[in-house]
Amino acid sequence: MTEPLIPTESAVRRAVVRAERGVPLDAVEAQTLLSARGLGEGEPLDRLLAAAGRVRDAGLASAGRAGVVTYSRKVFLPLTHLCRDRCHYCTFVTTPGQLRAAGKAPFLSPDEVLDVARAGAALGCKEALFTLGDRPEQRWPVAREWLEAHGFDSTLAYLRAMAIRVLEETGLLPHLNPGVLSWEEVQRLKPVSASMGMMLETTATRLWSTPGGPHFGSPDKEPALRLRVLEDAGRSAVPFTTGVLLGIGETAAERVDAVLRIRAAHQRHGHVQEVIVQNFRAKPRTAMAASADLALQEYVAAVAVTRLLLGPKARVQAPPNLSDSTELGLLLRAGVDDWGGVSPLTPDHVNPERPWPNLAELAELSDHAGFELRERLAAQPRYVLEPEPWLDPRVRPHVAALAGPDGLAVEGRVPAGLPWQEPDQAWTSTGRTELHVEVDTVGRTAERRSDFDAVYGDWAELRDRTTSARDGHSTALTVGDPEVRAALRHAETDPAGLSDAEYLALLGADGPDLDALVALADSVRRDTVGDDVTYVVNRNINFTNVCYTGCRFCAFAQRRTDADAYTLSMQQVGDRVDEAWRAGATEICMQGGIHPDLPGTAYLDLAREVKRRQPGIHLHAFSPMEIVNGAARTGLSFAEFLLAAKEAGLDSVPGTAAEILDDDVRWVLTKGKLPTATWIEIITTAHRVGLPTTSTMMYGHVDTPAHWVAHLRTLARVQDETGGFTEFVLLPFVHHSSPIYLAGVARPGPTVRENRAVHAVARLLLHGRIPNVQTSWVKLGDAGTQAVLRGGANDLGGTLMEETISRMAGSENGSLKTIAQLEAIAAAIGRPARQRTTEYGTPSAERMTTARTEEGRRALTLSITPRTRGTQGPRPAIMT
Repeated sequence: MTEPLIPTESAVRRAVVRAERGVPLDAVEAQTLLSARGLGEGEPLDRLLAAAGRVRDAGLASAGRAGVVTYSRKVFLPLTHLCRDRCHYCTFVTTPGQLRAAGKAPFLSPDEVLDVARAGAALGCKEALFTLGDRPEQRWPVAREWLEAHGFDSTLAYLRAMAIRVLEETGLLPHLNPGVLSWEEVQRLKPVSASMGMMLETTATRLWSTPGGPHFGSPDKEPALRLRVLEDAGRSAVPFTTGVLLGIGETAAERVDAVLRIRAAHQRHGHVQEVIVQNFRAKPRTAMAASADLALQEYVAAVAVTRLLLGPKARVQAPPNLSDSTELGLLLRAGVDDWGGVSPLTPDHVNPERPWPNLAELAELSDHAGFELRERLAAQPRYVLEPEPWLDPRVRPHVAALAGPDGLAVEGRVPAGLPWQEPDQAWTSTGRTELHVEVDTVGRTAERRSDFDAVYGDWAELRDRTTSARDGHSTALTVGDPEVRAALRHAETDPAGLSDAEYLALLGADGPDLDALVALADSVRRDTVGDDVTYVVNRNINFTNVCYTGCRFCAFAQRRTDADAYTLSMQQVGDRVDEAWRAGATEICMQGGIHPDLPGTAYLDLAREVKRRQPGIHLHAFSPMEIVNGAARTGLSFAEFLLAAKEAGLDSVPGTAAEILDDDVRWVLTKGKLPTATWIEIITTAHRVGLPTTSTMMYGHVDTPAHWVAHLRTLARVQDETGGFTEFVLLPFVHHSSPIYLAGVARPGPTVRENRAVHAVARLLLHGRIPNVQTSWVKLGDAGTQAVLRGGANDLGGTLMEETISRMAGSENGSLKTIAQLEAIAAAIGRPARQRTTEYGTPSAERMTTARTEEGRRALTLSITPRTRGTQGPRPAIMT
């Protein structure tokens, strides 16, 4: 820990003047202002509070509710008091022995949860605050046993189930505060909550890592872990409550750093709906019982500095029960505009010694300070009024039932239960359902989706983060470079056994060295799979391009209201399957956007429809991101969801959504998509349940050759463990209409030299593991495809019949290849072509004959002929 800053009186006054002038504060100035004292007129703290109050007032006025301070009428539901952490100031957490002595179970029962929720609803409460310890089943066997006896594999699974029951049976809006979550767990809980929260508390790692520190022995209080949760919540568009806990041993610099880290996360994602500034209160029977409470002037100075750092649009909250009623006016002067949750029914189980203020008293105290007290919902008005992508469609009706036109709560309205998921909601055909044709014949109606800037974030920051990687991405080595020559000699005897440095040298090869590399890769290919250039007769069905994950590289994804948005009905999907079968196809490749109105069961229904139409066709479908979405919405584990999909007709899984398996690159590219660990978990789970997958890499954007090598190493490790990959597909970045390229962050795709080198290196590094290396004719065109077929690739992919994603990104190589065209690509380089199945077997004679008949060729051509829209009758619903 560095020596604390001890500001001089003159430094404090200078910083106060800058705050009064509205000058943005740096970290040192903010630390200095934390020392402001004196509440007399004209004294530093008095002036600081006035400056913070003006900032708050400006924000309320711009939000259309000048002079309004808010609170949420709630019930407090302590689902369990057990926890694996050992925080030195906590009285919320208890032990199994103490629970037994009090005659209590490890968890509240469903009846207990609902009794409290119903009583709260009758009193006009609208929020159900679920608070619980972190993963108690990992520390306490009794917690594990209780969960298993009640049919749950984890505390979070029980929390999810109770949140659904509260929504359906009482209408209260769940605000979930379960502690540290993984990215995937955030996905599972978002569909059952109006908002979530987790206090950051502090970024002072020493308070967690040093024996005697208040967080020592508490694995979930590591600051880096909690900051990751804050980021994951933002990437997942969750309205999120967080905050700081002051007075537990942190320095002024650490206090400021915590607020700045919260501010930075919100600037990236816009998800921090309120920031709690909480003052430490010593509690008896804790390790910190003898510690002093945070002094009042120190506390209000911290509140004011937080307000100044976060600005006018932030909601700054102070718990009203942790200060004396005579002190609440000071907190309002310091910039507070929200009192948080206050219950007329349940105590504050975290601070049971501090009762909630009476709501009438709180209103009177607020009025005395010049503010009107108004009730809000668990989600702040911004997210209520603009629910996409913040509120899940399953929860949105519950929120709308309680919200007024200003996004605040309708005072006095009593909640009523609503179905969590409407069973008869229809998902029908909408938009440009022939977009794969119209993108060529009509064109795009807009260069970019309508919420471009809001979704894709701070481009300036992304440019700063990626400049060095982009500028140094593809420097070729000197022709005849000895490192390349040495790596080539090693690869001749052990293609898969090179070091990372050797593979990197090969990726930089140029001229004769590059020719030698691709010749070696071609030789390895020939020895591994022979000379046949394989292809599959398939149809690609992108059943919707409505997507809210915020992938910055994707020109395919649209909002529902965008002119280029579309969604196919179940009948249209089935008709496309029939057309593919008539054309001789053996495979349907089906993926779609993450549509906010799509229930997880829709994936299963789609699989059933494909197999109902054509039982003999292979269904290769649903990216890992779609599997996350389906599992989250159905409440199933990945394994359970994949087994259900397999039973419904799924035969294999595309290993897309991989991009680059490095989270630093992924968060630049995708914002809200699944992290590397989750992609690997889904893929390995698919392999484990008997579903083979492909593997992919999209390259040539903000990545470097070092990322390519690491990505290939990851795939090799997975294949060593599972053996479930059928092929490796290289996907060059198509830049033309990609948001991240239009914003000047990404480069314009890989070079010709890089395409040749990376296909060749993939063949070498994956040798003995993944036998098939596929090239993308959609992205490379005929000449580019032939070049990499001469350098390690052996497969052309499929006929596709309907390719929308690359076309929307600006690819100019068409949406369809006939069998004759694919075979001509191979013939032009003197190689035989062979039709294959998805898993590289030989199709039946009937399928091969059908694909080559005049009728089959005509069916293939008709599959991409625009249809006349508006002539079909009502279509069956996908949502069930």
